[in-house]
Amino acid sequence: MKIGLKKLSKTLIALMVLAGYLPSVSAQHIDEIIVSADFRGTSLLKTAASISVLDSEAIDQRRANHLEQLLNLIPNVNFASGASRGKFIQIRGIGERSQFVEPLNPAVGIIVDGIDFTGLAGAATTLDIQQLEVLRGPQGTTYGANALAGLINLKSNQPTEELKGYIDVTLGSYGSKVVSAALGGPLGDVVKYRAALQKNRSNGFINNDFLMRDDTDNINEFSARTRLDWQLSDILSIGTTLFFVDADNGYDGFSLDNTRHTLSDNPGHDRHKATAAAISSHWRGSDSFDLIASVSSINNDLEYGYDEDWAFPAICAGTDCEGWEYSSEDNYIRQRDHISADIRLVSKQPLMLIGNQTDWTLGLYWRDQNESLLRQYTYAEADFTSDFDTLNKAVYGQLDSRLAEDWSMSVGLRFENRKADYLDSDSVSHVADESLWGGRLSLQYQLSGDNNVYGLISRGYKAGGINSSPELSEQDREFDTELMWNYEVGFKTMWLDKRLQTRLAAFYQLREDIQIKQSLVQSIEDTNASSFTDYFGNAAEGNNYGLEAEFDWLVSEMLSFNGSLGLLRTSYDVPASPTLDRREQAHAPNYQFAFAVNLALTDQLELAVEAEGKDKFFLSSRHDAATLAYELINAYITYTSGDMELSLWGRNLTNEEVIVRGFGSFGNDPRKFYVTEPYYQYGEPRVFGISASADF
Repeated sequence: MKIGLKKLSKTLIALMVLAGYLPSVSAQHIDEIIVSADFRGTSLLKTAASISVLDSEAIDQRRANHLEQLLNLIPNVNFASGASRGKFIQIRGIGERSQFVEPLNPAVGIIVDGIDFTGLAGAATTLDIQQLEVLRGPQGTTYGANALAGLINLKSNQPTEELKGYIDVTLGSYGSKVVSAALGGPLGDVVKYRAALQKNRSNGFINNDFLMRDDTDNINEFSARTRLDWQLSDILSIGTTLFFVDADNGYDGFSLDNTRHTLSDNPGHDRHKATAAAISSHWRGSDSFDLIASVSSINNDLEYGYDEDWAFPAICAGTDCEGWEYSSEDNYIRQRDHISADIRLVSKQPLMLIGNQTDWTLGLYWRDQNESLLRQYTYAEADFTSDFDTLNKAVYGQLDSRLAEDWSMSVGLRFENRKADYLDSDSVSHVADESLWGGRLSLQYQLSGDNNVYGLISRGYKAGGINSSPELSEQDREFDTELMWNYEVGFKTMWLDKRLQTRLAAFYQLREDIQIKQSLVQSIEDTNASSFTDYFGNAAEGNNYGLEAEFDWLVSEMLSFNGSLGLLRTSYDVPASPTLDRREQAHAPNYQFAFAVNLALTDQLELAVEAEGKDKFFLSSRHDAATLAYELINAYITYTSGDMELSLWGRNLTNEEVIVRGFGSFGNDPRKFYVTEPYYQYGEPRVFGISASADF
């Protein structure tokens, strides 16, 4: 941690020195940011919670095509790969890191234009995204069981009154080609539309030396979205969204030599085809409240498979290890469909409760999800199948009271009933019916202008479930619901005539019955291979605490800074387990930072430089394999002429090795007679590109 913070200090000093040499010219003020993930559109500075927002300008500058390429900019947010994308997200050290046989109850919610993509982050492309919002801490009132750790909300650009659009083309290293376009405007007097599409292709960063190919870990993604807004009358509007994603990516991420050179003869794949639709309505016919309703449906076809031995059959031919080889493939075909509905009343006229003006929200929620799995495994006697159905029903409400001129309070509660039904081909069955509750209580004081301080207590939950393997004992077959209490204080300010904005939050989270992924390792008869059966268990408890700081500073018309810093400490408290007791939790780096400087060299030419980094962290709760701390430098130079823009960019300029997934205490190399060693999957190396765009 000392090395990372030392480099961070040097970076900050260099940026401040640069600011001191530039003329102090009056700059524009920072625009107000509205958070849309709450019940009401609320200014970011007036939300009593730790929230980060990235706008379309920040997303475009980074040349991000997928959510995973933005997460390092957000304090105390991490992700795990083990696939073609970083599909498993952790907030404040809490979240899943993989999925194989077992059905998941996700800890991080993902919403795209009101459609629930929780547990499906592979489909979270940045197609025509207007704003990315990350809400840290349990969202027990607004989103319930799937947002114990927090929520990620992606909102796309909406239809406009005038005809507008753009086209953007990117060419980059490793065969990267990205084309995206959008067009929107009016269709008559009552209808507006916006349509967008994006095609993203790349060879990936792996060379398969056995097949002599450089595209076995490739990216091949297409996404499209259409939005129609109907203003049917002065009091009724309806919006419809159609969303389609087709990802046909390769997966060849692990090497026996822990390099970017693999030897697999049957490289894997990571496919996801999603078709989603949503309808929302807003009725304003009452003087007392608005009625807001939404219904969404999503159909997902997923296929994830890999070469388990990471090699070709004759890897030991003619050597001492001949006869030690094994050859195995593992493939998972999932069908996951769900439909959900949310109806809420949002007050227009505040009530007078205990002498205070109080806004209110009251809602009903319903969600029906069906998931089926077909696993095809080389050493299995027969294919494994399972069906997992869940039904969630909830009622929720929130009161927002103005206690005095400078004091306000918010109280929210959610009561949720969850029914789950599981059955598989090994005759393992599970039926659950549990009632859960979450909520929040916040108190906020307005110091002056846009300066606010708040305190927050919130409670979240993550439902229990079933482990499918018949090899497990009855005691390990089921696991309990995880609960969490979150205590938080924060300070949000605007300084220097609205040219400097700062946001600071400190938190302490107490986790009860932590759901921890574990593995049962068994030898496969008559082979040198081992099988790994994942299952979930409960730790006694643990705690996560830390700090999140963000700032945006318009120094002058020529220069601006922005950045974030996340500090995090975590531990398990499991006296019965000496390997976990007091140990830090997995995927929970002690620090994480991202800072950027934007400098206008001329009226048309702009330079941006980013520095980002993370501390080392454990890759799993099952072993001690860990990443290395790293710091990355990214740079962008942009030329603008009217509605045309040309950008040259590079990421990870020093070509650091960034670990995005790993295994420890694992032997898979017959050349070493399966000696136990850690294995790693690496993220993006040094990449360069050129992008051109035109608005019209």
